[in-house]
Amino acid sequence: MTKSAGIISRPGTIDLTKHSKFPTHEGPKRLVIKNLRTTSRKDIDEFYDRTWADLDAALTSTFNREQPTSPLEVLCRGVEAICRRGRGEQLSKHVKDRCKVYLEKQLLPVIEQDVGQTNVDALRTVRKFWSLWNEQSIILRSIFCYLDRSYLLTSKDALQLEDQGITQFRHAVFQKGKVNGERALGAHVVAGICDLVEYDRTGQTDLFDAGLLRDSISMLHIFGIYGKSFEPLFLRQSGEFLEEFAKQQATSSMENYIASCDKLLHKEGLRCDTYNFDTTTRRSLLEKAHETLIEEQSSILLDAHGLSNLIENGTMTSLKSLYSLLSLSEIHHELRNPWEEYIRNEGSKIVSDKDRGDDMVVRLLELKRSLDLIVRDAFERDETFTYSLREAFSSFINNRKNMLAWGTSNSKVGEMIAKYIDALLRGGLKAVPRSLIFDAKDRDAAEKQGQGSTGDEDAELDRQLEQGLELFRFIEGKDVFEAFYKKDLARRLLMARSASQDAERNMLAKLKTECGFSFTHNLEQMFKDQELARDEMIGYKQSLGDTGKFGLDLQVSVLSSAAWPTYPDVDVKLPDEVAQQIERFDRHYKHKHSGRKLTWKHALAHSVVRARFNKGPRELVVSGFQAIVLALFNSLEADGHLSYSDIATATGLIDAELQRTLQSLACAKFRILTKHPKGRDVNPNDTFTVNAGFWDQKYRIKINQIQLKETKEENKETHERVYQDRQYETQAAIVRIMKARKTLAHQNLVAEVINATKGRGMVELNEIKKNIEKLIEKEYIEREGSSYVYLA
Repeated sequence: MTKSAGIISRPGTIDLTKHSKFPTHEGPKRLVIKNLRTTSRKDIDEFYDRTWADLDAALTSTFNREQPTSPLEVLCRGVEAICRRGRGEQLSKHVKDRCKVYLEKQLLPVIEQDVGQTNVDALRTVRKFWSLWNEQSIILRSIFCYLDRSYLLTSKDALQLEDQGITQFRHAVFQKGKVNGERALGAHVVAGICDLVEYDRTGQTDLFDAGLLRDSISMLHIFGIYGKSFEPLFLRQSGEFLEEFAKQQATSSMENYIASCDKLLHKEGLRCDTYNFDTTTRRSLLEKAHETLIEEQSSILLDAHGLSNLIENGTMTSLKSLYSLLSLSEIHHELRNPWEEYIRNEGSKIVSDKDRGDDMVVRLLELKRSLDLIVRDAFERDETFTYSLREAFSSFINNRKNMLAWGTSNSKVGEMIAKYIDALLRGGLKAVPRSLIFDAKDRDAAEKQGQGSTGDEDAELDRQLEQGLELFRFIEGKDVFEAFYKKDLARRLLMARSASQDAERNMLAKLKTECGFSFTHNLEQMFKDQELARDEMIGYKQSLGDTGKFGLDLQVSVLSSAAWPTYPDVDVKLPDEVAQQIERFDRHYKHKHSGRKLTWKHALAHSVVRARFNKGPRELVVSGFQAIVLALFNSLEADGHLSYSDIATATGLIDAELQRTLQSLACAKFRILTKHPKGRDVNPNDTFTVNAGFWDQKYRIKINQIQLKETKEENKETHERVYQDRQYETQAAIVRIMKARKTLAHQNLVAEVINATKGRGMVELNEIKKNIEKLIEKEYIEREGSSYVYLA
């Protein structure tokens, strides 16, 4: 039998809890490669010396402005090999020492010898060799780029090559460099930059070098000595220049001073920006300039006389520059006082100019428009000056010392504003001066080409009315304006002389918005009366039927006396035909409206008269009195004449009214009658004949302008009535206040009366005292010491 081989038994299970004999591997795997070749220190030193010799030779060639003999690639690999062998620090020290020796022993003596006579020459020399050093540094950094990116990049003690080159050049030139063995070269360099700035300031273009200044400022920034060495000297010299400049310019006119300062500040700021001055330098320089030129010379810039000249000359550029200059030092609001003083003075001159009273409102509007343009274009729409403009206008317009009317305390301004608006509503844009029309240039061009207006006339008229209202708003008391506006409106409505009914309604709406319903109540009633009068005439003519077809066409306006102004009754002898027509209407009206009474105001009548002259017939628009006088000549022969006394007897007019009427017919522009003897004044001995040779291109001729003109007597009467009404209103206000308070001290009563009446018109203190005395006499109140007591 053969013996079978034994079989190794395997364990049935594996015990994983038993510690393994092999060490476990934790964390990432590491592969360590060891250099099995050994290099001796002697070999490294020999390699370094051999490589440095090549590098030193390359540096020598570079510093001598020659091409290195060794290729740049070989030199770079040598630097890399040295650094890889751990000799980066040693190489860095050798390079630093080599550059230092070159700069201090080779380059600096050349610079010191070549600096020249002036600071600018020294600056130009340093800039030239700085440029040379920059070129050499580029080659140096190319050769030692591996050193720069390896050892020097991570070293805490050594600078990188670029910074090292800057530091070494700065140290050599600005700390060691001397001029003639005395003054530091760096001081000459900084002084040279300041000299260049001075050349630029004084206009010495032959000495100024813009490129040198730009490069020099950049050089100082690179060296890091701009703020320490240059800025203090520059600012000190700039301060001296600014003080001398201000001293020289202070004797010139305000306009020239503003222009010079504005130009200088612009140039100083531009220089700082152009030549890369530091922002702190620019800010400090301009702050010093603002202090020296603006704040210390504010008496020049805030001079009232100088500002007045600028405004009157229309120098908008100078005004804008003035505002900008003052804004730089934040003192522009101090211009408000001379601004208001000018407005008050100019406005007072206009208001108190009696010789040009008719042009008052136009001149005020022209003044305000020019001032509005200044606020908009020169003062940057500053609300302070807009407000002060309003305050100044309100001040001189309500200053009663400027212009009082007929011995009353009424100012003429309210009257003249009402008359200006009357002219607008009667004549439309024809009454507006070209200087006030917004699109005047376009209109002039269109008229020259034979075209119509290029703008909307209704819109332009509305703007002109709004301008008139702007002046109206300045008036503290509206009673004078109201009286004259109401009187002029009545004339326009009765004479049918409104240029536009829409404009009339629009103006009424503006006044209602501005002053309230109570102000325009009577004015609105006047329009309603006109409409009712038209309806009344339609009904009257319908009632006449065919019997009303006479040669005379009668038109009657029946008006309520409460709403309309009061007019004096003027006695006149009417032609029989006219008298019959009036009597007929009177009976019709009283029959229709029982209990009512008609008062005929013949002074307001106007007529259209047909006249036959040798050169053809014409229609004459005349007043009622003119028509009565002309009708007297119908009964005469062709060459017949009437004396002044004949006309006076036939018409029954008083002398003043008759003379006025005859003068308008015989001495005005349209001479329907001929006066004998000739002259501009009508005398009792004159005689009159029909001017049979009269002719005019127009078929209908308006001769009743005399009706629209206000006489001195009417003007005086209106002012006196306003004054008297104000006294009544003052007394009524006193009674109302005392009735409510029973007892009141004098000062408190005066204050409350002023407050109660200011909406209608400002009352003088002495007038209040007079009215208090009147009420004491009437026993409405009595005085007890310094107080007043109301008597029931």
